[in-house]
Amino acid sequence: MKSLSLSSQIKRTYFKVTGYSYTNLGRLFLRLFIGIMLMQFGIRQIVNIEELKYVFPSVIGMGAHASLIVMICIEIVCSTFIMFGFLTRLMVIPPLVSMILAEYYLLHDYVVEHAYQLDWQQLGYLPIMFMGVYFFLLLVGPGKISVDYFLSLYIIHTENKSEGELEEV
Repeated sequence: MKSLSLSSQIKRTYFKVTGYSYTNLGRLFLRLFIGIMLMQFGIRQIVNIEELKYVFPSVIGMGAHASLIVMICIEIVCSTFIMFGFLTRLMVIPPLVSMILAEYYLLHDYVVEHAYQLDWQQLGYLPIMFMGVYFFLLLVGPGKISVDYFLSLYIIHTENKSEGELEEV
C-alpha cells in the first residue's frame, strides 16, 4: 500500500514538473525580462546623453542627436508598454527595427569576406538576441497576464459576446 502511494506521488510530481505548460506565465516573464533589458539601455543613454550625442550614429538621415532621442524614446516607451502587455504586438515593432539597424551599424565595418571572423564575444550578437525575442513576442502575443488580454475581455463582455470567441491573446 505504501509503494502504491509513493508511486502515485512520483507520477503526480512528474506530471506537475513536465506535463503542465505555464505559457502565460512564461510570456509574462519574457516580457518583463526583455523590457527591463532594453529599458536599462535607454536609462544609460539618458545618463550619458551629453557624450553620446556626438558619437551616436546618424540613422535614416536624422542627425546623431535626433537619432539618439528617438532611440531613447523607443527604449523607454516601448519597453514600458511591452512590460505591461499593452499594445504588445505593435510595441515590439519599433525595437525590432532599431535592433536591425543596430546590427547593421555594429557590423557594417566588416567586409563580407571577414564575417567568418566574428565570434560570440562581439557586440553583434546582442541585437540578434533582442530581434529573436521581439519576433517571438510578435508571433505569440502577450499572453493572458497582460493589459491586452484584460481589455479584450472587457470589449467582449461589453458587446455581450462569449469568451469562446476570444482566441488566445
